[in-house]
Amino acid sequence: MAMEQQTYLPEQPEQLADVLSFLDAHERVRGGRPAARYLLVGADEHDSVEVPASIHRAMRQIVEALQAGKAVTVVPQNKLLTTQQAADLLGVSRPTVVKLIDAGVMPAETPGKRRRMVKLDDLLRYRRQRREQQYRALLDTSVDYDDPDEDPEAMAAEFRRVRAEVAAERSRGGA
Repeated sequence: MAMEQQTYLPEQPEQLADVLSFLDAHERVRGGRPAARYLLVGADEHDSVEVPASIHRAMRQIVEALQAGKAVTVVPQNKLLTTQQAADLLGVSRPTVVKLIDAGVMPAETPGKRRRMVKLDDLLRYRRQRREQQYRALLDTSVDYDDPDEDPEAMAAEFRRVRAEVAAERSRGGA
């Protein structure tokens, strides 16, 4: 449910008024800025978590709208990244990200004629798959050097074979 669209209708106006009064009082004390810390408090004495400023602003907006008798709809959006932001996150160059998009390895949206945007979820999925491929390649190339039954020539041939497979995969745009 957390990642789905949800609409909230105004309920219990007296409780909303209390919340709004609390927020107003604390903002007036600090000169119009939210207090340095807002906490959500649980049932236990030391059960609390600090609320970031962005969440505080969202909560205030929701409470104000509900207090005014309006319904509030929360619609989770997937964050879009530029190709440069995607490259920075992956630790590669921007042209590499563009090549991955052109090769169909990484999905992207093109809202304009030339500009491409990458969904954060797609980028994280690609990064996870790339790491799994890298770990598989490491496992494929790992050998027990202390094993007296292993032929050094056979190990060298296996290393060459795996490196060639990895290189071929990269040339197809998979890394």
